[in-house]
Amino acid sequence: MPKKIMDGLTKDALDIASSNFNIAAFDLLDQIDKDEEEEVNQPIPRAPRRFIHRDREGIAMRLWNDYFSENPTFPGDYFRRRYRMSRPLFIRICQGIMNYSQEPIPDYFLYFHQKRDATGLLGFNVFQKCTSAIRQLAYGTAPDAFDEYLHMGQQTSYDCLNNFCKSVIHLYGSKYMRKPTPQDVARLISAHAELHGFPGMLGSLDCMYWAWKNCPYKYKGHYTRGGHGYPTIMLEAVASYDLWIWHAYFGPAGSNNDINVLNQSDLFNELLQDTAPPCNFSVSGCNFNKGYYLTDGIYPDWATLVKSFKSPPDRKSAKFKKYQESARKEIERAFGVL
Repeated sequence: MPKKIMDGLTKDALDIASSNFNIAAFDLLDQIDKDEEEEVNQPIPRAPRRFIHRDREGIAMRLWNDYFSENPTFPGDYFRRRYRMSRPLFIRICQGIMNYSQEPIPDYFLYFHQKRDATGLLGFNVFQKCTSAIRQLAYGTAPDAFDEYLHMGQQTSYDCLNNFCKSVIHLYGSKYMRKPTPQDVARLISAHAELHGFPGMLGSLDCMYWAWKNCPYKYKGHYTRGGHGYPTIMLEAVASYDLWIWHAYFGPAGSNNDINVLNQSDLFNELLQDTAPPCNFSVSGCNFNKGYYLTDGIYPDWATLVKSFKSPPDRKSAKFKKYQESARKEIERAFGVL
């Protein structure tokens, strides 16, 4: 057969094959479109709701026997280690929440009242709910981290933490989350003079780096220092002999140290405006009306800051350094509690 004829037949066969392929492809696309429309029009099947049986009453009895009965399974030192507070303090907080009676009672107080669910079963009591909140605060864990022990779901644990914080702030905020009154100043001066021999001492001032575990990714570069390698927030605090932290200021983003944070905090605002509570004391026959804070060596030489000697030149200075550093352990203890 001549080559020209063979080439013509081959071309015709390719055209027919290409035409058949296009027809098949269009048919396949049409079928896919029809299948997608049918899937869209069909109702989405709902997954069956899971039910997890949580023995609330049994767990309440076990929690009571473990920590709150007359002869608990775990002694007081175990309670303090796991709750980060003493048993009497925890019970006092629970009683304060349950006994709040000023009308109208906020919803976050009513949340801790034990109720029955739709099936008539008793819900969690105040000890279970406060235990969940305290454990989350003490260990910094997820809401459902103690589900195996407390049998409390994630959302319930989160609600416990949210309402517990609101209740504690409502009950004790005006008493502890404030600056000292004139009566507090007189008490602090008297106590510090008796305990440490420093008349006129208001407390100890220092800063610490607070690790920001859940820092958003876009802020990590602003809050990460080379010395730590992870995001931190700088906390400036003043603590007294009884670990009362009556001043707390978190420094802004950037490379901060104690001096930078001190220059931006509001610690001395009342003193500069001459509205600070009176602080009268006498040392070696000299009368003073402004208190002071014990600090470490990085702070500036201000009249309101008393630092120790870096290299004591004589025995008198060495003795002062010893007593100053001993009294300043209060702020280190406070940071340890945090």
